[in-house]
Amino acid sequence: MKPLAACVVVALAVSALAGCKKKEDTQPPVATATFSSSRAKAPLGSPLDLTYRFVVAANAPAFDKEYRVLVHFLDSDDQLMWTDDHFPPTSTKEWKPGQHIEYSRTMFVPQYPYMGQATIRVGLYDPETGVRLPLGGENDGQRAYKAGTLELLPASDNVFIQFKDGWQNAEVAAENAQVEWQWTKKVATLALRNPRRDATFFLHFDGRPDLVPGQTVSVSIGGQVLDTSALTTNEEVIRRVPIAATQFGDAENVDLIIEVNQAFVPAQTPAAKSSDPRELGIRVFHAFIEPK
Repeated sequence: MKPLAACVVVALAVSALAGCKKKEDTQPPVATATFSSSRAKAPLGSPLDLTYRFVVAANAPAFDKEYRVLVHFLDSDDQLMWTDDHFPPTSTKEWKPGQHIEYSRTMFVPQYPYMGQATIRVGLYDPETGVRLPLGGENDGQRAYKAGTLELLPASDNVFIQFKDGWQNAEVAAENAQVEWQWTKKVATLALRNPRRDATFFLHFDGRPDLVPGQTVSVSIGGQVLDTSALTTNEEVIRRVPIAATQFGDAENVDLIIEVNQAFVPAQTPAAKSSDPRELGIRVFHAFIEPK
């Protein structure tokens, strides 16, 4: 996606406020937002734990709607790169004056063509109308408030992972080209260069346990099972699998195996109501090795 001027994207996507000219906001803030990440510097493609905090103003009126959290990542020219808009786990309808709301989310940094300092701006808006609430802090004139910064590093700093055998072709979401995935078959292999130190394997995926009850997924190296989990929901899951340096073995290259106990073929599964003839295991959005 080509970077667009932040004021244009904001005005079209999530705000009913017009124009890019900054003007003083005379309405009192209903809350103050801050942001922090698990690392101050992050390579493109790497996972980050993001913590969002809202301190509701002591004189804040009742929140009468389900407001959505606006999160914009901007480059050094204040151009919008990507968003992490979401509903907070505690509905804004339940927020009370003086209350502290804090929660964390894991995000994989998009493979965006930019390196350097990113600015994170946060807001609250009505998803039906786009109208934003006034918050405390540095306002960009469109009720998007500076909450923090993050240094983006090149993806070359990451451990390269090859999707080797047992994978279907990559697919892209029609509504968002930044969302990509690949389905595994029953058994799929990832190949990587041995990091020769302890690491964490991040596997971001979902499945269809509604179509394949009792489906489980395991991760192994050299026949040694490192992690097994049961799929109980169709929602996306991020597994964090610790791997000791010794478990990678002595070879220069390592095959990491992802296996489901039951794959399915949508065309042969009446409940799927699909003519898709492929063998499908789980749908993988991200696979990442983070050495310690």
